Amino acid sequence: MYSKLSITHVNPSKAALFPLFPHRDFCKVGSSAKPKLRFRLVVQSLGDKWRLRDIDTNAVQEQLNMWLVKTQSFLNEVTSPLVRTGHGSKHDPVNVFDTQDIDDIFMAEKTIQSSTPSGDLSLAAIVSIEQFSRMNGLTGEKMQKIFRALVPEIVYNDARNLVEYCCFRFLSRDSSDIHPCLKEPAFQRLIFITMLAWENPYHEADDSNANSLGKASYQRKLVGEEAFVRITPAVSGVADRLTAHNLFKALAGDERGISLSLWCTYVNELLKVHEGRKSYEIQESPQISRERIICIGTSRKRPVIKWENNVAWPGKLILTNKALYFQAVGLVGQQDTRRLDLTRRGSQVQKTKVGPFGSLLFDSAVSVSSGPGSETWALEFVDLGGEMRRDVWYAFINEVIALYKFVNEYGPEDGDQSVFHVYGAHKGKERAITGAMNSIARLQALQFIRKLLDDPTKLVQFSYLQNAPYGDIVLQTLAVNYWGGQLVTKFNEAGYLLDRGSRSSDGVFESNNHVFDIDGSVYLRKWMRSSSWISSSSIAFWKNASVKQGVVLSKNLVVADTTLVERAAVTCKQKYQLVEKTQATIDAAMLKGIPSNIDLFKELILPLTAAAKNFEKLRRWEEPHLTISFLAFAYTLIGRWRCEKPIA
Repeated sequence: MYSKLSITHVNPSKAALFPLFPHRDFCKVGSSAKPKLRFRLVVQSLGDKWRLRDIDTNAVQEQLNMWLVKTQSFLNEVTSPLVRTGHGSKHDPVNVFDTQDIDDIFMAEKTIQSSTPSGDLSLAAIVSIEQFSRMNGLTGEKMQKIFRALVPEIVYNDARNLVEYCCFRFLSRDSSDIHPCLKEPAFQRLIFITMLAWENPYHEADDSNANSLGKASYQRKLVGEEAFVRITPAVSGVADRLTAHNLFKALAGDERGISLSLWCTYVNELLKVHEGRKSYEIQESPQISRERIICIGTSRKRPVIKWENNVAWPGKLILTNKALYFQAVGLVGQQDTRRLDLTRRGSQVQKTKVGPFGSLLFDSAVSVSSGPGSETWALEFVDLGGEMRRDVWYAFINEVIALYKFVNEYGPEDGDQSVFHVYGAHKGKERAITGAMNSIARLQALQFIRKLLDDPTKLVQFSYLQNAPYGDIVLQTLAVNYWGGQLVTKFNEAGYLLDRGSRSSDGVFESNNHVFDIDGSVYLRKWMRSSSWISSSSIAFWKNASVKQGVVLSKNLVVADTTLVERAAVTCKQKYQLVEKTQATIDAAMLKGIPSNIDLFKELILPLTAAAKNFEKLRRWEEPHLTISFLAFAYTLIGRWRCEKPIA
């Protein structure tokens, strides 16, 4: 009997760079501790060509196993983080790259044309483009051709834009609160590589081999602020456009950038925060079942204390998206839960001091009220290590209060039926709440890994914009982003005429028209109740609110250009930095320059001051003999001057 041993081979030009992840099931794949090498040999009868007994099955088995072991080792490395977080930092020999094997696999599956008019693509750029292309269901070469057909030549020649296009196109599919693929270590590393690719899209001359994956040690690479601010806000839940630069400063600290290990630690801690919130919803009482729990403050070592009539009540504090709940613990058990509404106009939170008998000894508390005439809570956050716990909780509570100030000022009124004329506008308030909750989640993650700024309110978007210059314009763009959408019906009611041309005949923006986002979403002028819409800064901003040459994937993702929120955030950041620099100069002058100058001035005028005091004594005849002597001396000088004067 004659047979043929049929083995299926993979076409290198069409194989995936990371074959373990087809684009549909990327987020569902995990790595196995003991990989099983499974393959099937298909035997077919083909007449008198081959004899089965003539085949050295052991040799074939050995060669196949060697190839599969090499491939499986590479895939296991892709699905595991390069740096493991935790207490230990031991080297794991199982996850070490086999340089030559990976180089062979990588070179066999690169489809993109790495040579560009501006230079050769860097290794990180090739990896990012190839991987995201396959997650989009295409090859790197195909994505490169599509992008070239979409944009002008000047945009295409910048490889950074191609990296953005491949990455943003995949990320634009997701609209969840936090991207589900972040749970995969391989995806975390891919985002890090993409930031490196955006920062350095071209091959540097000092690299000996641009196409050798073994030459790239991502453990030693650092991501800079510009790349971090551009890429991370595109990943749902990781950062926002407004505070991304402050998030980078908090993570980087005194370092020049963010490492892979720090990046993975932050993302994993952020995921834990979101998982913790899900457990809160199950455990807590049905009294708050209609609200979304943000965080819970309770600890035996670091309790939350509510001061009332000079009596300290320890207990459990719960912050939701609408209110504060406090359940005191008494001598006979827990007392009834009390609620403080944070959605009312006039709600405020302030830092304060507390202590027994009104002594104000402890500077670790906040006072919270729902407005004039409401009850005021004094909450102390015991923290023996400093005041940061109080400052963080202040930022939490202030963010919720600032959220509803934004909703009341920039959102449609409750019961406004016009929200149903714009697609998705009825969900605008929920989008704003989600944005605030994600900001607080990021601040919680930074608190857990001990990476905080001196002022935590700079890390939560609505609190940050309260006192930021140009903040009202940024809030306008957020309002358009949250409530804007496509019209689902045509209507001609008074004040609702749709005027797509938001400019008058002379090209000047008119504040009494609707405003449009970059994707054509409309924000009705009926909703523009804030006085900031008629300011000169607002008119100037919306006059130029258009994308010139980029590719709009969604209102939140634009390739080779910026979204409206990002554009306003950049201006706000620049103005904020200018204000901080000016304030720092003034503070330095007040603390160093002016006091020393005053001391010098006092030293210079000291003799004049002493002379003035002595002259006052003479004038008051406090010491008569000195006054008489002074007058005699003065008259003598006057008499001599008159005698020496020539007579005309």
